[in-house]
Amino acid sequence: MRLGFPLLTVKSGPERGNEQTLKTVALIKGDGTGPELVDAMLLVLKASGAKAEFVTCDAGAEWWEKHGGPSMIPEETWSALEDADCCFKGPTTTLTGPGTPRSVAVSIRQRFDLYANVRPVKTFPNQVGPLGAVDFLMVREGTEGLYSGIEYKLSDDVAVAIRLITRNKSTKVTRFALEEARKRRWKKLVVICKANILKLTDGLFLDAARQNAKDYPGIELEELFVDNFSQQLVKNPQRFDHNVIVGTNLFMDILSEEASGLVGSIGMIYSANFGDDYAMFEPAHGSTPKYAGKDKVNPTATILSAAWMLEYIGEKRAGKAVFDATMKVVSSKRNVTYDLGGRSGTKAMAQAIAKLVR
Repeated sequence: MRLGFPLLTVKSGPERGNEQTLKTVALIKGDGTGPELVDAMLLVLKASGAKAEFVTCDAGAEWWEKHGGPSMIPEETWSALEDADCCFKGPTTTLTGPGTPRSVAVSIRQRFDLYANVRPVKTFPNQVGPLGAVDFLMVREGTEGLYSGIEYKLSDDVAVAIRLITRNKSTKVTRFALEEARKRRWKKLVVICKANILKLTDGLFLDAARQNAKDYPGIELEELFVDNFSQQLVKNPQRFDHNVIVGTNLFMDILSEEASGLVGSIGMIYSANFGDDYAMFEPAHGSTPKYAGKDKVNPTATILSAAWMLEYIGEKRAGKAVFDATMKVVSSKRNVTYDLGGRSGTKAMAQAIAKLVR
């Protein structure tokens, strides 16, 4: 299906177009509020004049509940993902309980070795939270740890999960974090661990960070236990301004969610997942199915994740236009959703952003 504008095209199905100059993005609209958030995002991108082809793909709990199978991602979607230059994923629902497939995000991260999940935590203009303004970057290892999904039931009363930590992924993600610090001209990398208890696994992760840090003499390496960092994050978050914070999968998943409260809510946190030659962009929040169809959810994280994606595929001018327009709307406190103090719905906020983009 082609929308009625010349530069950004959206197709239903995995087939690619013939436009040789267009970068192709595999688009998963997701579950719950995902489709309406992605539609709001596309409305903004249409206004930007970005050159890209979006190929819509099925995936998620709602698809799986209709079709079943070992994965929430059908084979034709895997083909579209592999053919695309990158992926944009709307929020998807992850089911709980034995026998249900692993999440869409985890599946894609592991399949494409997207070892660095990156979430900027920066206060938005005119939206300072109760603990003050903050500005730091959280980098999460995205492919292993307890999210490896290696679990065993030894008896009806005993189950075991294996926390897989490898030097390969620890080296890659800590070097990625150091590179991000250098790009920003920031002077500190904070490594999150619990090496006093998890002596081998976190010990390996720490050693990889220490070895990498030798190649970055201008960047200080600080090691903090996860519980101590959690306490400082709500006591004095400015202590981490202009720091890159890196850690293993589960620790950083929880901590980045905690940190989102410093800038309003998880609805403000945009994110990306990077490997050596592929990337997936997504809002950091979930699918909030109780709000599905109510035109209520904040689209900021979805739109800014898309702005980041435009930069990744070379549409830097359009990406900056989307980013700047979103910041202006958020800071104005007009035409924003209820969680930002406004009365607008998802679509109306996106329309306000699109108007500024034009």
